Amino acid sequence: MPPLDADERACLEGWLDFYRATLAQKCAGLEEEQLRRASVAPSPLTLLGLVQHMAEVERNWFRRVLAQEDCPSIFGPDADPSGHDGGFDLAEGSSYGAALSAWLTEMDRARANCAAHAPSDTSPFMGGQVTLRWIYLHMIGEYARHCGHADLVRERIDGRTGV
Repeated sequence: MPPLDADERACLEGWLDFYRATLAQKCAGLEEEQLRRASVAPSPLTLLGLVQHMAEVERNWFRRVLAQEDCPSIFGPDADPSGHDGGFDLAEGSSYGAALSAWLTEMDRARANCAAHAPSDTSPFMGGQVTLRWIYLHMIGEYARHCGHADLVRERIDGRTGV
């Protein structure tokens, strides 16, 4: 549960961590085949693809944008170089263990990069400036949207819903 009465950073970090944990919970207790199972035709969306995607998104916003790091995409040479839409496609040898490890690594790097900045700090982005506050809010929205997707995919797999 995110804090109900805290400063700006604690609230932003709390909500982001809440949605990170929600996505992890949607994947908990499933077999590899279930994590690779697409929701319903024609959608190819899978829980494994969502985890891979969020690792890419964490990398994009907290490393490439916030910290101005030059780092490649994680999931395959055909992944979107921006990392924004990458990760959804499953490679033949992809696994939840590898995706989870990458995602956890990116979350750790994100936390470290965020700790070095105030929410009002800016980074260059698209010919202008973006604040860490904006990045936090964008990521909370990104996770919330994808947790909704994960809820539907999980329900289709085994009937489990909710947080």
